[in-house]
Amino acid sequence: MNIATGSARAVKWMDTVYRINVARYQSGGIVGVFESTVPSRGGPPVHVHHNEDEVIHVIEGEYDFWLDGQVMAVRPGASIFLPRGVPHTFRVVSAGPGRNLTILTPGGLEEFFVEAAARELRIPDQIAEVAELAGCYGIEFRGPAKWVD
Repeated sequence: MNIATGSARAVKWMDTVYRINVARYQSGGIVGVFESTVPSRGGPPVHVHHNEDEVIHVIEGEYDFWLDGQVMAVRPGASIFLPRGVPHTFRVVSAGPGRNLTILTPGGLEEFFVEAAARELRIPDQIAEVAELAGCYGIEFRGPAKWVD
């Protein structure tokens, strides 16, 4: 097993910066950890993780999460558990960007963002390609975010 030390690898995809702090290869597949800086009003489409559980800890900004039909406010210093197999999404609702720490178990999904950024894929223009790549990581998109502006 590699020991996770030193600087994190950062990529930007869909206006969000992902800093991979602990990748699957550094933890022997046990965990993936990354920090995200998400623009105001930003967040992913509704999706399901089929392979991993996820914890998101909000560091800065105000987030609203949609988890299987329920909306929850998550503010700085609070965390939310997103179990595998359950549809979810979030949106940064503060005027400025949000920053959060994501912990995935097992690790591996963090590499989706690295690969999507390297391919310069965009949603919604290239949703078919993004969905195909996501499928390789056990992610299934279930539709647009659940928010009404």
